[in-house]
Amino acid sequence: MVHIRVESLFADLARSVDELERDNSRVAASRAVVDAALGDGASYYGINTGFGALAGKRVEPDRLATLQKNLLLSHAVGVGEPIPKSIARLMVQLKIHALGLGYSGVSLETFDRLVSLARLDLVPVIPSRGSVGASGDLAPLAHMALPLIGFGSFWNAEGSAALPVADVLRQHALEPIDLQPKDGLSLINGTQMMAAYGAYVLNKALDLRRLADVTAAMSLEALQGSIRPFDARIHEIRPHAGQRAVAANVRSMLVDSEILESHRHCGKVQDPYSLRCVPQVHGASRDALDYAVGVVETEMNAVTDNPLVFDDGSIISGGNFHGQPLALALDFAAIALAELASIAERRIYLLLAGHDGLPSLLMRETGINSGFMIPQYTAAALVSENKVLCHPASVDSIPTSQGQEDHVSMGSVSALKLAQVFSNVQSVLAIELITAAQALDYRTPLRPGRGIEMAHEVIRSVIPHREHDYFFQEDLIPAVALVQSAGVVERLIAEGLELA
Repeated sequence: MVHIRVESLFADLARSVDELERDNSRVAASRAVVDAALGDGASYYGINTGFGALAGKRVEPDRLATLQKNLLLSHAVGVGEPIPKSIARLMVQLKIHALGLGYSGVSLETFDRLVSLARLDLVPVIPSRGSVGASGDLAPLAHMALPLIGFGSFWNAEGSAALPVADVLRQHALEPIDLQPKDGLSLINGTQMMAAYGAYVLNKALDLRRLADVTAAMSLEALQGSIRPFDARIHEIRPHAGQRAVAANVRSMLVDSEILESHRHCGKVQDPYSLRCVPQVHGASRDALDYAVGVVETEMNAVTDNPLVFDDGSIISGGNFHGQPLALALDFAAIALAELASIAERRIYLLLAGHDGLPSLLMRETGINSGFMIPQYTAAALVSENKVLCHPASVDSIPTSQGQEDHVSMGSVSALKLAQVFSNVQSVLAIELITAAQALDYRTPLRPGRGIEMAHEVIRSVIPHREHDYFFQEDLIPAVALVQSAGVVERLIAEGLELA
């Protein structure tokens, strides 16, 4: 089977769905184990018994299909704004991949219908709140599975409105299916909501952390900071991988800098930490994100169902659905990302202070003009919001199911917070982009390093220099879009600049 990686997330999941559409033999083999177990008279959790606190109650054979349907309906209790369509799509694909590993015992009809929905890009509307991250993401996954039995909603093509499932199924000549024993449980047990959020954010964060190095290097040039703290010898004797990579990135971008040469003998001894300690701070965030990537990749390629079906005929109840590994990793990832914004906001503040020949607030005529004063307020607000969001959800727990599920991970809260922190960091780095670009304009005719010059060109292709107050949204919106598209990083890499 395809091994899903964060770096190539979307392509890998598409390949996995394609492969499983052609070959569902592992699913069929695990289903045969379930079918055989149904005839041996024994009790199997969730297959012929109730769920959670009702695990001791045996269900009659003629009511097993109803048991699975009721499971979806009773667990579809999510509230709050919907999960974004892009992440809901990942949830479906990750569930298909997990079922396709062949340890869940789901019926071929249910599996093939889920694949069909993915192939048609019919993405369920899933409320974002309701999971405690223990028996997996029960409520979100129940909503994800509802369309199989004719309930719930699908997103429209634009992801802007919900469409009734019945209408959409009719358009594609599809009928709701009847779930077989174990199907409902296989669909809702798992960590696919947490994993989808984590994978989505971390995939985007691979470029965002490079961009943080770019914005830091731009600010360093604009503030006539020293390159000496980025000397490779410093980082060889404290050899954290992230720290060494960041220092190398900054050195690479500052090659051929005339600005550096202009102040090489200025007599300044040390820069503030937000410039001098960029390798140490950005590097620590990189290493933390690498850890989170490893956890998420393990989870995406794991089986998180319960009970598990093995090819020797065993059906074993366990706890692979518990979200603690993800909860801890996603909390850590949020903290790591938040630090990139925290140090960036300090650099924005420095750029406005009128140091080393830059005009105060980055406009020549202030008083009548507030200049770039207020974007820093926005950055400060977002950084402070992140401090609240970075309180770890994973240290919390609250018992559910009459004490049967007495320790839960709250990993879904970690996932939701991570997504908001990530969005806030994107906005802060966008503010540093336009602020540093404005400051660099005042260093002409001196040219910055080759990489910084290219980054500046990308920004100036969509955002002009400003000398008078204006409607700042005209620049903030395209700046955030530039960050989201990874346009700056892509230009540097396309031009042959090596960025780790």
